[in-house]
Amino acid sequence: MRYRPFGNGGQAVSALTLSLSQRDLARGPQAGCELIYTALEAGINSYRLENADPVLAEVLGEALRHVDRKLVQVAITLGAGDGRRGSERDFSGDGMTEAMDRALRVSGLGWFDVAMLDQPADHELPQTALNALKSLRANQRVRLLGVSGEGEVMDAYVSTGAFDVLSTPYHVNSEWRVRNRLRTAREQDMSVFVHGWFPEEFQSAKRAAQVNQPKRTGLFGFGGPRKADNPLAGAGTFAFLHQTPGWPAETICLAYVLTDPGVSSAVISPGSAERLAVVAEVPDRDMPPGLAAQIEMARVAGAKAAA
Repeated sequence: MRYRPFGNGGQAVSALTLSLSQRDLARGPQAGCELIYTALEAGINSYRLENADPVLAEVLGEALRHVDRKLVQVAITLGAGDGRRGSERDFSGDGMTEAMDRALRVSGLGWFDVAMLDQPADHELPQTALNALKSLRANQRVRLLGVSGEGEVMDAYVSTGAFDVLSTPYHVNSEWRVRNRLRTAREQDMSVFVHGWFPEEFQSAKRAAQVNQPKRTGLFGFGGPRKADNPLAGAGTFAFLHQTPGWPAETICLAYVLTDPGVSSAVISPGSAERLAVVAEVPDRDMPPGLAAQIEMARVAGAKAAA
């Protein structure tokens, strides 16, 4: 595992962050602990609770009980409810304070390194809520404040200078607006976490080959050229993601976002210890020669097609 600077306190964070939700407890709390143990063995020191579910917080706290708390980074997602049936989004100061205090109490973690707000709309986050979060930080119950999401509202939150961490989708075909958001965040001295690095459109060879490709139709708008009539089919597309020996498409996409020196950590949700073990090997591997160039060629081709 490789590590990168995190925050302004000289801390380091693993290139991968394990995100935990109720699905990781579907086979019971012990299964959740085993997933965390596998992450620890792989050198992952960064963990994120996808919501404020106290059961999830308790499982994470139990798994980390024998680890020096100062060596791990733990984030809690606020505003998304507690993951239980009927829970609602709540960005009120009282609601977020109560959720964090409950999670701290049952987990025994002592503090959270990041309080991550789950894509608050521009009308969902009143100044009183920010004041409550700043109070939690002053009381050392949380060290950093973060915001997670995408779209123009994220650009607005980044520009406020009120947050220390940004988590946003970023992948091989991210448009210039996303790349500009990452650059602006770094200029604001924010740590950048990325998720959504393997979107659905790249998860099969057929879909990857169709990304950025204009739809072709034949006479009267029906049909189109047969594959046999198009020997260059796939050229300038992302089809190569599924054609690289020893590199599944998922690992290529992950390796690509980790080549960005401004990215502190990539968020993963493996779902099983076996898949986690495969993904955890990626930070220590160098992308095969030529892959980065192929990615850029596909991106440029897509930009031209969209113009």
